[in-house]
Amino acid sequence: MSKAPSLSRQVLSNLELFRGLPPTALDEVLSCAATRSLARDFRVFNQGETRVRAHVLINGWIRISQSGSEGAQIVVRFIGPGDIFGAISLFTDRRYPADADTLTEATEASWSDRALLDLMNNHPQIAINAVRIVGQRLQEAQHRVRELATQRAERRVAHALLRLLRQVGTTTSRGIVIRFPLRRKDIADIAGTTLYSASRILSAWERAGWLKTLDRRIAVESLSELMRIAEDESGRDIAAPSP
Repeated sequence: MSKAPSLSRQVLSNLELFRGLPPTALDEVLSCAATRSLARDFRVFNQGETRVRAHVLINGWIRISQSGSEGAQIVVRFIGPGDIFGAISLFTDRRYPADADTLTEATEASWSDRALLDLMNNHPQIAINAVRIVGQRLQEAQHRVRELATQRAERRVAHALLRLLRQVGTTTSRGIVIRFPLRRKDIADIAGTTLYSASRILSAWERAGWLKTLDRRIAVESLSELMRIAEDESGRDIAAPSP
C-alpha cells in the first residue's frame, strides 16, 4: 500500500477520529498511515480475518455486512467519507466482525494496531474521539433493536430510509437522493424485515409517488410522507397507500 496524494493534514483534521489534534500530531498520524485506492465491488476485508487494522474512509462508500453460521447475510451499516471502520476488532478478539465491500470507487487510510495504540498514548484526544464514535454507534444499534422489537415493518423501512437520507442524502431536482446504489435487500436488512416485505412496501410507495429508483439510487420525493410513516403509531397498514 502506498501513500495516496489525497491524504493530507487538512484531510485528517476533518476526520472524526482525528478532530481537535494540533498540526504536529496530525503529521505523526500521517507518518504511519497506509492509504490505497479501491475499485468498486472490492472486498476490503473478510469477516473473521485476523490481520486487522483500523480503517478510515477518505472518499467513496462501503457496505459492512455479517454472515451467520448458516450463510445468511445481513447489512450492518454503510460507511461514508470520514467514517472509521474495522477498528473495534483491535480491542476485542482481533478478528474482523464483518465483511467490508466497496459500493463505489473509494480511498481509505489505515493504521496497524501498534501504530493506533501508540498514537492514542501520545495523543489522548484520539482515544476520546474513538470512544465518542463507539458510543454513537452503540446508541444507533440500541435504536435499531428497539425498532425491531416495537415497530411494524413499514415504520422500520421509513426509519431506515430517513437515517440514510440524513447520512448520505443530497437534494436534487428529482428529490433527495441517496448517493450510493442500494439493493432492496440492503434496505430489508437494515430495516430488519424480509426482502418480500421491503419490496412490497417500496413498490407501494413508488406507486404513490413518494419515491423512485434512479439507476439503483433511491430518490425521495415526499420527505413529509416518510416522516409521517416513521412516526405513525396507529397500527394501520400503510404499505399500500391509495393512488
